[in-house]
Amino acid sequence: MAKEYSRTQRVADQMQRELALLIQREVRDPRLGMVTVTAVDVSRDLAHAKVFFTLLGKDSDEDVALNREILNEAGGFLRMQLGRVMKLRSVPQLHFHYDESIRRGVHLSSLIDRAVAEDRQHQNDDKE
Repeated sequence: MAKEYSRTQRVADQMQRELALLIQREVRDPRLGMVTVTAVDVSRDLAHAKVFFTLLGKDSDEDVALNREILNEAGGFLRMQLGRVMKLRSVPQLHFHYDESIRRGVHLSSLIDRAVAEDRQHQNDDKE
């Protein structure tokens, strides 16, 4: 029977909090946008961590690719800083991925709004 709140989940939650602060305060690249760490998924052996992020404001494909590249380049530095803050024998290797859930949510919401507006238009046309 699995534990309700496993060690990997606790490590992932702490890493998310710490990475959010470290990226905001310690990464000095002026090209880096307003990055928000949305989730961290740590492997069972704590060797690798997928770090999911979103961008505030501009989130074109070029901006996403540039910010992912900057974060992956800063991954070693961020890993070293995590090692200082967290009490782990070995800090997981960081792999940054863009979280498209917000972009997909906005797209789906606009599709729903458009469908509702078209449905109302058809109901109004039928009444007349």
